[in-house]
Amino acid sequence: MTSLSRKKQTQKRHKRLRRFLTGTQDRPRLSVFRSNNHIYAQVIDDDAQQTICAASTVDKELKKDSDKSLSNCAASSDVGSLLAKRAIKKGIKQVVFDRGGNIYHGRVKALAEAARKGGLKF
Repeated sequence: MTSLSRKKQTQKRHKRLRRFLTGTQDRPRLSVFRSNNHIYAQVIDDDAQQTICAASTVDKELKKDSDKSLSNCAASSDVGSLLAKRAIKKGIKQVVFDRGGNIYHGRVKALAEAARKGGLKF
């Protein structure tokens, strides 16, 4: 029996989750991708195959504070609040949360809680 790498396990979980998660115009999907150095989040309408808004740690708005680390929970919560602000500006209040196969813990959890605090419901 061969063991799968961590990345393969995450991809397998994400594929399994995506069977049930779809974003519509009324309730788009908030998708999270986490790398070692950065975290990316998008609000996606799967019916129209369109990204409505996005935020990440590589955004210019968040990179202004270059002395802060971009790979910790504080940076993830900044991304979550920025994404919530952008989504509400576009008229989106409810989303379906897609954690991207990652465990709901640490940076993913910080992003989700900041988005909730910013006004998104999921």
